[in-house]
Amino acid sequence: MTAQDRLRTNTAINLRLSLLGLPLPDDADGSAETAMVAPLLARQRELSRRLKQQLSAPDKRIQAFLDAYLADTGLQPQLPRTTLVLDEPGLARGLSLPVDGDEFHSPVIESYRLVNGILHNPKNDRRTTAGVFHIATGGLPIPQDKIEVDKTVFARILDAALQAPDDELMLPYTATMDTPAHCWVSLLMRPVVVPEVPGRTRRRSYEVRFIAPGGLVANLDFVEVVFGNGGDPYLPENDASLDPASWTGTTGCVILAPHLVGTLTKKGLGLPAWDDATERQRRDGQCWRDPDELYNDGRSFKICARDERGVMVTVLADNYFGYCKKEVKTQISYSANLLGCAEEEHSGGAITYPAWNLGVEFTDRTPDEWTLDDALARDPDRFEVQPEGHAIDRKWPNIVLLPEHAHFSMRDQRITWTRNGVEQSIKLLADKQYLSPDGYRVHAKHREMDATQWHLIGVSQDPTQCHKPATVSGGGKSEISKSIADAFQFGNAYTYDFEADMDAVDELFAGDYSNRFADASKNGTDHRPVLSTERSLGSVIKLLTPSRAYTDEYNAFLRGIRQDVKELAFIVKRYHRPEWGSDWRSHFTVGIMNGRHGNMVRLDGEKVIVNMLRVGFEPDGSWRLFSLRPDFSPAVKVQSEDDITASTVTPPWEDPQGIPRKYVENCEMLLFQRPDDAIHRGYDKQAERDLSSGDDTFISNFEPLTRAQAREMLTDVQALSEFTEPVQELIARAAAGADDESPAFWTCSDESRHLPDGTRSKNPRYLQKRPVDANPEMTAVADVASRLFRKLPMEGPAPLPIDLVAAGRRNNPPEERIPALCAYNPLHYMELPELFMEFISSMTGKSPSTTGAGSEGALTKGPFNALAPIVDLNAALLSYVLTGYDGWLSSAGCIGPNVRVDHDITMLVPELFSHMKPAERDARTLIEQGFLDKLEDFEFNGRTVHASRLGYRMNDRLATTYFGRIFLHPDVVFTDEMLRPELQDEQIYADSLDVIVQTHQRVAQLYIDDGTISEAVPPLRGLLEIMATGSTSEGWTLDSPEFRALFARESVLASDWYAARLDAKQAEDLRLVHEGIERLREYTDRPDAVSTAERIGLPQRLADLEETAQRIASEEYRASLVGTVGRQVDFH
Repeated sequence: MTAQDRLRTNTAINLRLSLLGLPLPDDADGSAETAMVAPLLARQRELSRRLKQQLSAPDKRIQAFLDAYLADTGLQPQLPRTTLVLDEPGLARGLSLPVDGDEFHSPVIESYRLVNGILHNPKNDRRTTAGVFHIATGGLPIPQDKIEVDKTVFARILDAALQAPDDELMLPYTATMDTPAHCWVSLLMRPVVVPEVPGRTRRRSYEVRFIAPGGLVANLDFVEVVFGNGGDPYLPENDASLDPASWTGTTGCVILAPHLVGTLTKKGLGLPAWDDATERQRRDGQCWRDPDELYNDGRSFKICARDERGVMVTVLADNYFGYCKKEVKTQISYSANLLGCAEEEHSGGAITYPAWNLGVEFTDRTPDEWTLDDALARDPDRFEVQPEGHAIDRKWPNIVLLPEHAHFSMRDQRITWTRNGVEQSIKLLADKQYLSPDGYRVHAKHREMDATQWHLIGVSQDPTQCHKPATVSGGGKSEISKSIADAFQFGNAYTYDFEADMDAVDELFAGDYSNRFADASKNGTDHRPVLSTERSLGSVIKLLTPSRAYTDEYNAFLRGIRQDVKELAFIVKRYHRPEWGSDWRSHFTVGIMNGRHGNMVRLDGEKVIVNMLRVGFEPDGSWRLFSLRPDFSPAVKVQSEDDITASTVTPPWEDPQGIPRKYVENCEMLLFQRPDDAIHRGYDKQAERDLSSGDDTFISNFEPLTRAQAREMLTDVQALSEFTEPVQELIARAAAGADDESPAFWTCSDESRHLPDGTRSKNPRYLQKRPVDANPEMTAVADVASRLFRKLPMEGPAPLPIDLVAAGRRNNPPEERIPALCAYNPLHYMELPELFMEFISSMTGKSPSTTGAGSEGALTKGPFNALAPIVDLNAALLSYVLTGYDGWLSSAGCIGPNVRVDHDITMLVPELFSHMKPAERDARTLIEQGFLDKLEDFEFNGRTVHASRLGYRMNDRLATTYFGRIFLHPDVVFTDEMLRPELQDEQIYADSLDVIVQTHQRVAQLYIDDGTISEAVPPLRGLLEIMATGSTSEGWTLDSPEFRALFARESVLASDWYAARLDAKQAEDLRLVHEGIERLREYTDRPDAVSTAERIGLPQRLADLEETAQRIASEEYRASLVGTVGRQVDFH
């Protein structure tokens, strides 16, 4: 933030403080701005007094709900009538630190103004899921995993929450003043609940009000930058009820009250004594033995009240930022379920464009169905045609659209093509993205190890959108969208004895491998020479990699070839050009050192650089590095999800008769990242760049450092050199200022905060700009490429559906008080019954984000679900059944007890699947072709171990075939011990499976105990019975054909229960549209609102809504809902 920006923000804050009659900084009272508007502010204060501080429209809805909900308790807690409304983005940031200081300290938070942003360290450095989630009675059913609280007790807690102590009400902005200001602050937000799908769904959001004591304004800054600012709630243009088409009809309220922790007694709140309590009250700790017992044992908690009317009020007795974010997540889920045809998902995701290293020469092979003329005709005003025949994007001048079949030459630095019989040519520039008519893009890139070496990168125009739902904490939601380039190591191609090794390569090229197949019928059919243009590099890698498809003798021959000789052969094949013929050896040399041949391989005089990728760690912590194919390049990823996702299932917008697809939208504008690997200087390049660049990054759980510490770090040149350039520049910036210069503090990416117990926080966090916003140019190029490929105009809707679903699990070896959860190999496929056993239990070992282990609940968001989790499960199951997505599951943390992999597998999954065609990655095809092995139950130490619960797992054949599109030696990347974790330790493997089955049983029993199994759709009801008891009420087991048939799309579409969900959705839509019409008529009929109604377009909205009502009531609308998940029929 510049000095001018800070001055503007301070002026805006001072005007609002004056409006409320609150104390102002000394230099603000006499400022020209304040003096100019002083009479207007005085008049407004008097008008507000006469109106008795009326509530805003959303607050009226919240208060009306509370009055009705608590009517029989005799208590009437009232929302604050006067709050400092944060009606503009940035006010909360300005208010969170003293106007003339760089730090603020209170019992619950420490805040610092930084050279690189702002640092907030709350009292608690992370959240816990143990004993935190409380729900008031009197509304919808309360799940067994939540603490049930009498609503009279809730009323008393709410009343106490609204009686914040003075020290918590003090605004940090005024903390250094002689008379600080004390007040409540409030914020309106409109988080998205339903993504837009043209012709199918309109984008819809819910409204939520955050209300906090002034001392906690940092929390409102946090949620504002994550979810956006909804404006002034007192203005009609921001009233959700006056725009029913964009509103889900639900309202949320979150009241921050950490002062409740350790101050409320159970007896004082009216909870019963132990002897008078019910069994559930005893289980939930909602009773006392000692009259002085503190509520929730003096620990943090959150408590909410909600019912089917669509209002939810939450008191949050903690100020850790993650709780605030998760509460919005909870309410988005609540809103989505009440509305229907929408889900809130705990997921990450990336639109993945596979990429290749094209070398220094490349000729475009655009199919005939795409032409430059057609592309220009679709968008005549978007592209400016050049004299040579290519076109430049007027909106993004770095995008160059080329005619088909252009030839790129890095050697000549030219691009040539023939157009209308004339050869044309332009200079190949490093800062341009060149697109063929079908969207395939090419750009020049220099080598990481040698900036003088350049090569061409080709990027596919046909992406794979990967969706990572139901992923536990630490399972890789964020990592799926990160580039694997951070795990790269670069080196040179070496040879032990150049002449002997080249002779060995020559022998390999001369070999006859036509009789290599174990299936004799295939022998004699493949005589392609290794260097033939008919054989690709991938084909050669496959040819020289041991496989079950080959004879034992041939596999033995392959294993006898040194890996470095194979690599040399692959390098020659990669760079071989047809015009070389058999004279390829003359192009490869090594240097002469002291009269002797060196070891570094060169191609036409240039060093050959090889890339290696980390896939896990050795037992001593060293990296397991594997050579990548010379033609492999990291995929270009456009992040589509990170944690909180709004999704909907609908027939494809381009093909209404097609199989339903899922469409998603990220609910967050900034991403709450935990840079686990940033403690390793120089490794997490993205985090180091994010935390060091700019001056407005929101940072938490890092250590505040002084300028003197920066100067000291500059003297340690060895340590300094370990950081990437952005961190080095930040340290230099911090060191350059005087000790008393503001900002006085900064943070370093590898320095998490010191905790009171002397340890460092394992949960450092920062808010990252979404890559689509941080690099809009990259996002624009990807969008243009996709539109060209799909033959869509450059403007207008072009949503991409989900292509692949791969959830994530975080595995762990057995530790003290934490059981083993490490039976999974790198990649599993599960059919729907097994997949939903996994989702229902959502098992986790441990994560740096939380303090607990066990089951996170249905689809991993159980702790944050205010409704019975069966509601989410019903919608989720339907989304899989209707779309037919395969259920993949990847591993993070470890494979077996001994192989640590962190997130290396997670980041590989998009690379793997984006390099496979849709038909190749079809699970049924992979099973039929022997790429996946079905796990079977087995006997161990006298007991049955239910390994079949893990479905199918990848085997060596999948590893060598499809990972061979990434690695030079795919057969050694995944060892037998990784593919079959039982080989590491059979006892731990069996124990891990026992934990899984026991967790299935325990979690399923909760649905039976609380009765919500009755609300499960039939396939899930049967599945829960099998998980709990081993069979359904009909006597079916997991393997019974009758039971598994319940999960078939045809069975679901023909069922009465699915039809009832569609009827329920139609009825809810009709109710909402009629309520909207009534509210609009009521407002437009007011004599005092005529001009306002006209100004914000209410008459037209009303007319549109009346037309919508007729459409929703029709049979055609009911028919259009087929293929959606519908709506829960009964929430009770």
